[in-house]
Amino acid sequence: MMGRRSLLLSGVAFTGLVIAGGFAATRAATVAAVGQPAPEFAVADTSGRMRRLDEFKGKTVVLEWTSSSCPFTAAHYTNGVMQAQWATDRGVIWLSVLSTDPSHSDYLPPAEAEAYDRKRGATPTALLMVQNGIMGHAYGARTTPGMFVISATGVLVYEGAIDDHPSYDPAVVLKSHNLVRAALEDIAAGRPVAIPSTQPYGCAVGYGAT
Repeated sequence: MMGRRSLLLSGVAFTGLVIAGGFAATRAATVAAVGQPAPEFAVADTSGRMRRLDEFKGKTVVLEWTSSSCPFTAAHYTNGVMQAQWATDRGVIWLSVLSTDPSHSDYLPPAEAEAYDRKRGATPTALLMVQNGIMGHAYGARTTPGMFVISATGVLVYEGAIDDHPSYDPAVVLKSHNLVRAALEDIAAGRPVAIPSTQPYGCAVGYGAT
């Protein structure tokens, strides 16, 4: 059930939901840009440990904006697609990010967020708790799932959707072309990322009022 969560897809409006391709309009105000150094961050994970991008120098890093209520995100976990990717991409640092203001209905305290992650079989390197939205705004993150890939040299090499079919049907997800996996395969082979940027889709990140 969607409730009042905002979804970002393709510019079609539905009663009770806001669906819009508005990412490009907000992109110019953000810091992150493909081909440029990824924005640094210092964010606590669910254990309270501060995690920084420079902690992972020399390693490929994936940032996954995630959610406990978004059906698009859930579709990648219920069928094991997300977990299978982690098993395949060994050596890649995978950071799940909860950019959720405490006043937002989607907010989970750290202990509850960690428990939820375990329940859905998630095994990221860390689950980051971004309550002030600074990291999300720096990367221009607007959707869950929202994906960013950073090379071992600290350059942003991919941003956008997780795959090429905007759907919350687990069966469709299984048949979709995973754009993040494709980017990681290019990196592993020493090739430039063939598709470095795509239009993201999913539920709106739970930022607080600004």
